[in-house]
Amino acid sequence: MTQHVTSVTGDHVGFDRYGEGGPAVVFVAGAGPFRATDPVTTRTAKLCADHGLTALVFDRLGRGDSPADGVLDLDRELHALSSVIDAAGPPAVLVGHSSGGAIALCAADAELPVAGLILWEAPLAAPADAVAEWITEFERRLDAEDYVGATEQYMKDMPPQWLEGLRSSPDFELLARASATQRADGQALVRAADLVESEVLRELAIPVLAVHGTKTFPEMPVAAERIAESVTRGAVDEVAGAEHSWEPEAMAERIARFVREEA
Repeated sequence: MTQHVTSVTGDHVGFDRYGEGGPAVVFVAGAGPFRATDPVTTRTAKLCADHGLTALVFDRLGRGDSPADGVLDLDRELHALSSVIDAAGPPAVLVGHSSGGAIALCAADAELPVAGLILWEAPLAAPADAVAEWITEFERRLDAEDYVGATEQYMKDMPPQWLEGLRSSPDFELLARASATQRADGQALVRAADLVESEVLRELAIPVLAVHGTKTFPEMPVAAERIAESVTRGAVDEVAGAEHSWEPEAMAERIARFVREEA
């Protein structure tokens, strides 16, 4: 059953809870998915509960059961995430998928009550200045309410078939409006890229596990190594998965082991 929590900025955030009383794990989605469209994360959370964890899956602002208007920036998203961590029972291990990994990294840097980070294929292989240039153009189009153009810009370096798949939908222009929810993703990627290139993350006392799939894009292992090398307690691992997604059973087992042994 969907539960709700309200952030300090007044946003109502919908989430599901699996398990009770165990160490808290919060899943942070990347640019696009929410609970109704992401059965893989829900399945993983249920399996985490079977391992004795309390797992929360929430809808990012502007998606699913977390309706939100206005500018959905990173600070607002972090407030929403903070409220979910509070509901989970802090401190929590954050499991970030793709750009959700960048948001999770920013949450730890902002000193939210985080016990550890598991970052699945966070796309942080590119230099920070290139990331900033990419997102500046994305936000320019978004501010002009050019949602199609913003979607094209956000996806420009992704596999071309992903954008073509969206374009083939008769509802493409409507689907492109979801780019309004991706401002926080872009801002998080910029901030996280800066953090990875600096010495700031050396101050993090928590463990950070950068994970990539067994079948993945060439830049993902590179990004994982960069992340792990930027922190004091960093590690890299490979978990069964392909096409930027993990296999629930393998990922749940790895999360449970991380919580038991590291966090």
